[in-house]
Amino acid sequence: MVRIANLGFPRIGARRELKKATENYWKGEWSAEQLLAAGRELRERHWALQKEAGLDVIPSNDFSFYDHVLDISVMVGAIPSIYGWKGGPVPLDTYFAMARGSQGEQHDEACAHGHHGEGHAHGAPAQEMTKWFDTNYHYMVPEFSKDQRFELSSLKAVDEYREAKALGYQTRPVLLGPVTYLKLGKSKDAGFDALSLLPGLLPVYIDMLRRLAANGAEWVQLDEPCLVLDLDDATRAALRAAYGQIAHALPNLKIMLTTYFGGLGDNLDTALSLPVAGFHLDLIRAPEQLEAIAAKAPEGLVLSLGVIDGRNIWRANLPALLDRLEPVVAKRGTDHVQIAPSCSLLHVPIDVSLETDLDEEVKSWLAFSVQKMAELATLGAALAKGRASVSAALDASAKAAAARKASAKVHDPKVAARMAAITPAMAKRKSGFTDRAKVQRERFELPAFPTTTIGSFPQTAEVRKARAAHAKGAMSDAEYEKFLREETTCVIRWQEEIGLDVLVHGEFERNDMVQYFGEQLSGFAFTKHAWVQSYGSRCVRPPILFGDVSRPKPMTVAWWKYAQSETKKPMKGMLTGPVTILNWSFVRDDVPRSLACRQIALAIRDEVADLESAGAAMIQIDEAALREGLPLRRSEWKSYLEWAVESFRLCSTGVADATQIHTHMCYSEFNDIIDAIAAMDADVISIETSRSKMELLDAFRNYKYPNEIGPGVYDIHSPRVPEVEEMTNLMKLARQRLADSQLWINPDCGLKTRKWEEVRPALVNMVDAARQIRLSH
Repeated sequence: MVRIANLGFPRIGARRELKKATENYWKGEWSAEQLLAAGRELRERHWALQKEAGLDVIPSNDFSFYDHVLDISVMVGAIPSIYGWKGGPVPLDTYFAMARGSQGEQHDEACAHGHHGEGHAHGAPAQEMTKWFDTNYHYMVPEFSKDQRFELSSLKAVDEYREAKALGYQTRPVLLGPVTYLKLGKSKDAGFDALSLLPGLLPVYIDMLRRLAANGAEWVQLDEPCLVLDLDDATRAALRAAYGQIAHALPNLKIMLTTYFGGLGDNLDTALSLPVAGFHLDLIRAPEQLEAIAAKAPEGLVLSLGVIDGRNIWRANLPALLDRLEPVVAKRGTDHVQIAPSCSLLHVPIDVSLETDLDEEVKSWLAFSVQKMAELATLGAALAKGRASVSAALDASAKAAAARKASAKVHDPKVAARMAAITPAMAKRKSGFTDRAKVQRERFELPAFPTTTIGSFPQTAEVRKARAAHAKGAMSDAEYEKFLREETTCVIRWQEEIGLDVLVHGEFERNDMVQYFGEQLSGFAFTKHAWVQSYGSRCVRPPILFGDVSRPKPMTVAWWKYAQSETKKPMKGMLTGPVTILNWSFVRDDVPRSLACRQIALAIRDEVADLESAGAAMIQIDEAALREGLPLRRSEWKSYLEWAVESFRLCSTGVADATQIHTHMCYSEFNDIIDAIAAMDADVISIETSRSKMELLDAFRNYKYPNEIGPGVYDIHSPRVPEVEEMTNLMKLARQRLADSQLWINPDCGLKTRKWEEVRPALVNMVDAARQIRLSH
């Protein structure tokens, strides 16, 4: 029979149990033992779910308390000295210090929860965090040095394999492959090549693999998604060396080498030359590669075919999939084919059956993790016993696909007509930046190094409680609006008190920067339980973009008008940009992404026009996710950047010269897209730079970027409160790279997820830092 495999299961739990457990530990309300017990309970539940679904190959070590790349750093002892680790097992608090940073005096005793590290980990910043390939998941960037030494310092993979085995599950342990791991890392040493560390890293990997084999593992999954990137000869040589040594050291252990998020392209021959027992390919992102790989693959190689989308939530057309699968199975034989999701199911929610309030027609088009495993089981049965054995499931699948294609909810003729009327002039500002900047400076009369924040302020338990009560009908519309106005007024008064120059209203009425807008746009559907992990305990519920998009009425104008009426200082209008709304949603797969993005851009353009008409002089249109949508292959960048930049300009350029357009970007390596950023022509861009120590500004300096920039001086993803000196030192680095007239001062990102006891002192310090810098201006 064709074996049914899974590459990874969501960690967080159907009710976000992992989020609650880790946050209880960080707050000191749970012990380490309680946290570890919660992890065991989730793993047991998820293994049982996969077994019940009929999977033959169930993964282990796909669970993580924060991030699977950080787990590898801990496994191999790649722990920077700042965290105070001296060898041996890595303490849980050191693990969390690497993920979240730590706060405290250098010689205090470590507390029992994750706000502090061990020993010298006190006061340490978190490791850098960035996006996992082109997904919405974040990973902790490994840090290496020239004299890096590796040692096996965590047996998590073995422990979880043994744990599953004791419960009766023969699993396939998962590890991030050694070459991809090194390529994801960074070093402060100039000119350092991380692949030079491979000879020292491989013995640790081999030690771990040997231990897994000794405990009964027959197969191990090694993920090498770097194989879908543009690789140089040195990386290809590193892959051959790594897997040659692994095969030599462990000739009886079967390796399933997995790739995902794209096609192999010119790396195909390298991949098929590696001495592994199995090879997984993503046939959702690159369906065209099936025939070439099936023709070239060695006869004994097990092909794992990723035919169910692990990145999106649409139900598969199973009869159409079988048309492609049956010839491959017939040619290679059932012993040499597995079927699987395209990648780990980490990126999709757990169970659509929990969505009892979702429109039934839209719901019938969806498949979350549980449903995707059922789809795999149906495909497996059809391949083993014939289509007639699962005819009812196949008929239902085909009918759902046809119904979605024909649905009036998906297609809007008015949107199509407006799209056809777009002209090039709609995507251009009236004047160049130099002329606009002069007008804007005269209008606002801001001091040097103006201070602001990115948009949101802490969403406290009281805010969340009020939102929940309003949603349940326990709080009337009038009562809820009164509560939100009071919260907004309070945060405006506080911003004035500490001396911020440009204010925001705090966004207390918003549940999420994408969901809030999607709920007011046509073409979107929303869930209550469809959570996915963004990083650590941070979970999001991406909107589902299922149809044509338009804006029925203004979305933010009333709240901006109220906020501006409460202060004489400039109040930014706050919007989410079309590319970010697109990239942070589950996007329809029946039209090009570019078309969907332009539809959203026209809707946001209407909102910008209404804000300006209401008097908004500064409008921030966040494009936090612009770079993360960049294709993994450089040859595909130009097309994406053209329509992404056009979409931003389409929504932002219809304003007068005196209206200042801001944007914000998260976790972006800017060197390779600086032309596109300049082409966006935002008057002010704010970016996350605190963890990179302003290194990201080098791209703007080298490009001679003319517009204004707010480099982040406060890492909002960590509970640390940076001191004034730390922020002034960061700004000194910024001033070495850019002109004073270009620089704003702001946090890295919005403050929604932080606590007021962290935010208040941090922003007071930020304003004090700005005052000190002005004295030297």
